[in-house]
Amino acid sequence: MSIRLPSADGELRLHAPVTAPLAPLTCGPARSRTFYSAAHVVADPLSASAESGPVIDWESTLAFRHTLWAQGLGVAEAMDTAQRGMGLDWPGAAELIRRSTAEARSVGGRIVCGAGTDQLAPDTAHDLAAVTAAYEEQLALVEECGATAVLMASRALAAAARGPEDYLEVYGRLLRQSSRPVVLHWLGPMFDPALEGYWGHADLDAATDVFLKIISEYPEKVDGIKVSLLDAGREVDIRRRLPAGVRCYTGDDYHYPELIAGDGELASDALLGIFDPIAPIAARAALALDQDDAAGFRELLDPTVALSRHLFAPPTRYYKTGVVLLAWLAGHQEHFAMVGGLHSARSLPHLATAYELADNLGLFPDPELAEARMRQLLALHGVAA
Repeated sequence: MSIRLPSADGELRLHAPVTAPLAPLTCGPARSRTFYSAAHVVADPLSASAESGPVIDWESTLAFRHTLWAQGLGVAEAMDTAQRGMGLDWPGAAELIRRSTAEARSVGGRIVCGAGTDQLAPDTAHDLAAVTAAYEEQLALVEECGATAVLMASRALAAAARGPEDYLEVYGRLLRQSSRPVVLHWLGPMFDPALEGYWGHADLDAATDVFLKIISEYPEKVDGIKVSLLDAGREVDIRRRLPAGVRCYTGDDYHYPELIAGDGELASDALLGIFDPIAPIAARAALALDQDDAAGFRELLDPTVALSRHLFAPPTRYYKTGVVLLAWLAGHQEHFAMVGGLHSARSLPHLATAYELADNLGLFPDPELAEARMRQLLALHGVAA
């Protein structure tokens, strides 16, 4: 049995779905690395366009987080993958943080949560005091919930800052008052064009120096950094320059196997959006590292890179569409609808290739269900599969 999938050139190609998917896996957290999956949210399709704002299907959203915890992965909550700034507003993110941290406590699951400034109106200029206050509000909520905060890059700060000294001022104040070490997140403009020139410099070498200066002044307040620049060489350089005890969580969805494997001296931990759809493989790869099986780790994780590079292809910020598609095909939710209507952000050929690559990896627990749902999507677009 085969399914006809559309290609970018307008032609149809045949794909034979797999018949032997990965077996279910339940395991504890890895010992050799810390793995966090940035997790997506499930919209309520009956209310996704409500004028009052995005509506979340809480049952399905939280159930997916339990799936990640059961496979030994931590959850990075209310991050870019959850559509922060692209459909999920701050009230929705705040409720997501409250609910997810409570669920994490109930099962002993690891969790970190994004704290930013997205309660500030995007079409209004804000001064540094307002930006700092917004950060403080979100940081306080995350810490009140008992979680480690990920200080997310701020569009408002990028717009307000006059130079590196303003970043040093804002981040310094936040780190001085944090009650526990935080994770600093450098999100590149390929993920969010509004973050161009973050840290006060368009030149990445100069921006890196500012980033590292903040960490060097408050090393005891920084658990780690998440580098999302899709530049493996720069991450390796930053990793070597970090103070002792500060982790590097790779956010590089193009080069993660080599960065996590390490160079024989240093290795990255991981906080990745791609771990949402490839969680069953990521969990197995983590277990391989625990057994000092570096070759087995690469044999598991290297084949996933083609899928990741496809999902995160430019415009990279729309990778969430493919992530949610695969969650639907895998049976983690009952529909392919996203808050903010983002399910329309990628073309049908793009989605078809995502299905094919994921299927070849054995990522769909029920291949027949995945095939049937893919046929539904194709039929909706007038393609006889």
